[in-house]
Amino acid sequence: MRRAFAIFTTGVTVVTVGGSSPHGMTANSFTSVSLDPPLALVCVDCEALMNRALREAGRFGVSVLAGDQEEVARYFADRRRPLGARQFEFGQWVVGPGTGAPLLVGAAAHFECELWRSYDTGDHTIFVGRLVGAQRHGVDDALLFADGAFRRLDRVPTEVPT
Repeated sequence: MRRAFAIFTTGVTVVTVGGSSPHGMTANSFTSVSLDPPLALVCVDCEALMNRALREAGRFGVSVLAGDQEEVARYFADRRRPLGARQFEFGQWVVGPGTGAPLLVGAAAHFECELWRSYDTGDHTIFVGRLVGAQRHGVDDALLFADGAFRRLDRVPTEVPT
């Protein structure tokens, strides 16, 4: 099953919470859910520190990584990194105005969410957030994850007829 799912290409994000116990983690299980109301979701392992941190914070930020931010993705996926505010000494961050969560400078996009619902499902929790802010930046190349490796697009995108 893992090998079959691995072929599905996803974007790569760093999900963050702020406050007195800031925390971040790399996640590729992030997607839009609804436009009205504006909702997005992220799936977090039940045993991950982020699971508890997100429940306690009640709000979170998402930085969609640009193609040149693979090192940041690897850093926030490493369980040996420092915890708390020290983990954000890696990279350049700004405080999200809607959530207080750290947002990565240079990211392709930022989303800020208030926790709307959570669903315990197997070994992960699905956290659904109501968007309180979203911004796309002038980055055309997002970091991708497919077949167990980080990747970048190597072609100019073409318009899809609507």
